[in-house]
Amino acid sequence: MTPLMAAMMLPGAAPADVRRAQAGGVRAAGRFAGSYLAVWAAAGAGVYAARRPHGTTAAGLVAITAGIYELTPLKKHFRRRCRDSARSGLGFGLCCAGSTAGLMAMLVAVGIMSVPWMAVITVVVLAQKLLPAKAAIDVPSALAITGLGILIKHMLRSRDRNCYVG
Repeated sequence: MTPLMAAMMLPGAAPADVRRAQAGGVRAAGRFAGSYLAVWAAAGAGVYAARRPHGTTAAGLVAITAGIYELTPLKKHFRRRCRDSARSGLGFGLCCAGSTAGLMAMLVAVGIMSVPWMAVITVVVLAQKLLPAKAAIDVPSALAITGLGILIKHMLRSRDRNCYVG
């Protein structure tokens, strides 16, 4: 789990690591990448320790919460800090973890070992790290995540209703 989480997040750190290498050399870039990956390795270890099988209701609620989080000032703060030039990989990693917390929670709830979900969430995270925040993109994205959560919850209700009917 820990290497998987770190590998998912490394592509988003590449631009910042290149800037660090240009400013401080290869050793500085190595320290930056190492401390950034340490944050994500710790996050991966925490997820592994806390994960439990999730039902569709829990997955839906987590996705709804993730969509709402996408619109909060806290998310915006972390996203801005994650895009800023970082002095340390640790600080950069913590801000990026805060920026992607909702999406990572959603990934755990919908299927942490699902390659399609990992790919979709990795693309969203990478886009958020590399592109400036724009309400025209961010609001529909947050609404889509929230809608996905509602759909997941609805699928459970429909499935349960069909299972218990005559």
